[in-house]
Amino acid sequence: MVRPLLAFALLTASAFAAKPAAVTFHKDVLPILQTKCQGCHRPGEAAPMAFLTYQQTRPFAKAIREAVATKRMPPWFADPHVGKFTNDWSLSPAEVQTLSAWAESGAPEGNAKDAKPNPTFATGWRIPEPDLVIQLPEPYQVPASGTIDYVYTIVPTGLTEDRWIQFAEPRPGNRALVHHVIAFIREPGSPWFAEYPVNKSFIPNKTTKGGPSGYITGYAPGSMPYTLRPGQAALLKAGSDIVFQMHYTANGTPGTDQSKIGLVFAKEPPKQAVHTLWLQNSKFVIPPGADNYPVATTVTLGTDVELLDSTPHMHVRGKAATLKAVYPTGEEEKLLSARYDFSWQLSYQYAPGKIVPKGTRLEAVSFYDNSPNNKHNPDPKAEVRWGDQSWEEMMLNFVRVAVDVNVKPGSLLQRPAPKPAAE
Repeated sequence: MVRPLLAFALLTASAFAAKPAAVTFHKDVLPILQTKCQGCHRPGEAAPMAFLTYQQTRPFAKAIREAVATKRMPPWFADPHVGKFTNDWSLSPAEVQTLSAWAESGAPEGNAKDAKPNPTFATGWRIPEPDLVIQLPEPYQVPASGTIDYVYTIVPTGLTEDRWIQFAEPRPGNRALVHHVIAFIREPGSPWFAEYPVNKSFIPNKTTKGGPSGYITGYAPGSMPYTLRPGQAALLKAGSDIVFQMHYTANGTPGTDQSKIGLVFAKEPPKQAVHTLWLQNSKFVIPPGADNYPVATTVTLGTDVELLDSTPHMHVRGKAATLKAVYPTGEEEKLLSARYDFSWQLSYQYAPGKIVPKGTRLEAVSFYDNSPNNKHNPDPKAEVRWGDQSWEEMMLNFVRVAVDVNVKPGSLLQRPAPKPAAE
């Protein structure tokens, strides 16, 4: 009996030795939340609950397990085989396993001494403390129902010298009613909206002259703040105004909104100026019932650029988006292939040093699901065209690029050759 008992003892000891250490909140789970979740899951942000402490997180353990297993959270839609992105917050298989194991084992807390401090966030911002905050001068009254056209407000910056923007963040004053915020630049002397007063909200007519001098930043569900590396910045000229474009969506309850943007200025003159290219096609008709309808547009670069990020934009029929570079040599490279979710309009940030040469053609394609299988589709029987409202559609891809600070903005794109005069 000695040998069988000895063998049993050895097997038992081996089994205990091989048993993996318990997954605990402070040691294993919190580091994942800090790097992948707390940007949104903290007070004052878009997420409905905070994940800063064990007490806050424990009630949602099973919900977290389900969300990460189905890849519903964190939201990330880029094809992992196309492009490399510095803001990829998708979870690795090991991280998914850790969160699942924690929930399945009863979500133990563990030793609080194992915890590393949570990141420090500026109060009320996802960027460093702003140097300048520009807010809508008056609360806007949003009705309980009805279609609300885009509302604009011109707000002077009061700047008496040129400044360079390194960080920018829009903050909706009422997330329940604000669908999007776009902050444009109107430089001194611009005719755009010259017929309207400053510091007063208005809905423009269709005959206004000119257009924005530039684009600063925007907010939509899932969007991230405008951030640039040291040495890169966007110019904001002295005497410029900020033009807010506000898209409100009535939800059955009236309310008010007083959105704002925060700006952090570069501490030193930049080496690269940052510009936003609008790859846009507004001349399309999506047929009724089409489940994967493509709409394309293209631009050709007039100078070498560093590619910073790509932000596709569509409405509720949006399904997917791609971006491709066709180089002067004829070689092609896929830069982005991503699913699209109207509730999470993400930017995809490229690793530093992605240089795209002059003469490259950027080709953007957006795909739309106008079929009954799209649960968000308001009318599968409708032909769908460009329009401001969510039941209409847009085809846009905002592509940010950095160029030498001395490059003139007008040279960013090659202009089409003029057509020969008719004989």
